[in-house]
Amino acid sequence: MNNPKVRINKYLADKKISTRRGADELVKEKKVFINGKLALLGSKVNENDKVEVRGHTEKKYSYFAYNKPIGVETISPKEGLFPLGRLDKNSHGLLILTNDGRITDQLLNPKYFHEKEYMVHTKEKLRSSFKTKMEAGVNIEGLPAGRQGYVTKKCTVKILNENTFRITLTEGKKHQIRRMCSALFQEVADLKRERIMNIKLGTLKPTALREIKGEELAIFLKSLNLTK
Repeated sequence: MNNPKVRINKYLADKKISTRRGADELVKEKKVFINGKLALLGSKVNENDKVEVRGHTEKKYSYFAYNKPIGVETISPKEGLFPLGRLDKNSHGLLILTNDGRITDQLLNPKYFHEKEYMVHTKEKLRSSFKTKMEAGVNIEGLPAGRQGYVTKKCTVKILNENTFRITLTEGKKHQIRRMCSALFQEVADLKRERIMNIKLGTLKPTALREIKGEELAIFLKSLNLTK
């Protein structure tokens, strides 16, 4: 049966031991062994090889929910942590902060589908066809000659009142919701992210942090095929 070889950094990343960059550092530090021999950068292994990481203390990962206020750029207010994804300066709401580099690809890579939920207020009254057109997918790049542009994936929209709706997406193109609304002749007055997967903003006040832990964290990591 075919058992292809992969680079040692990919192998360690796939085993959730480290990120690829972190795996390269472990190799440079001479902590990785393949079948008892010191690994080199670029070494390749398969599932039949015995891979050991010696003298490596598992990193303690931290996870926080943060309520980013309007008017500030997406940065981490807590040293040693970085934000997963972004919110533009004029948007506010939930960001997840962590030092766990394993999550970045799992959460942000477009090949994965993870729900993100937003509350949106528009300046004008929502048109009667707004929900149907948003849910079906919107061309957010216009229609230049001979080119269709990018059409967003299907989403879920709940109309709350004539100027307010809630939207659940599984992708995150730059300024996507604002561009979707603009394509349907609506201008966003306020945009707040309230949920990423099972992590909810709840009553968290602007600029405040709360640690993600316990069952909430376990569900989040399991959905990303990771463990603490």
